[in-house]
Amino acid sequence: MSSHTSLHMRQILRPQEIGDDLTRELVDCWVTVSNAGGAVGFPFPPVTAAEVAPAAEQLIAGLDAGRSRLVLAVIDGVLAGWLNIRRDPHPLVAHWGTLHHVQSHPAYRGRGVGAALMRHARQVARDEMGLEQLHLAARSGMGLEEFYGRLGYKEIGRRQGAYRLAPGDDRDEILMALAPL
Repeated sequence: MSSHTSLHMRQILRPQEIGDDLTRELVDCWVTVSNAGGAVGFPFPPVTAAEVAPAAEQLIAGLDAGRSRLVLAVIDGVLAGWLNIRRDPHPLVAHWGTLHHVQSHPAYRGRGVGAALMRHARQVARDEMGLEQLHLAARSGMGLEEFYGRLGYKEIGRRQGAYRLAPGDDRDEILMALAPL
């Protein structure tokens, strides 16, 4: 991160904490990341804001401080990346959470935004949500397992050929975990 930019982390804990402008920024980031080839829930670009907005609205509607939070990376007042931390309330798995939609805006790549976002999510999960582990799923062929591996995540399983991006282009779903937090 250069000295002239200011990276701040922010959390959204409840639906009423996110206004229309931030919702638009979130959707715009999601569209841009998806259309740049990011593995963030929309595998067949191009996607439009009209396609992404319902998924964003559903995610926002489910926010709850104990079960689902948005963690935002903001540089100089602009959304540079975000992710969602979710906990399943079932007692057997309530000690771990899952990261969803981990993304950094392409305009901010190479500046450490993704790593900073992941480190902050780890701290939030441990210190504020009381989680002991974080899990995530990554699409193979994207270099994501190396990125997450540098942050301490270990591969714990793989669903071979789980994603079919095109005929003859099947990708594995890589299951990764970070424990202890």
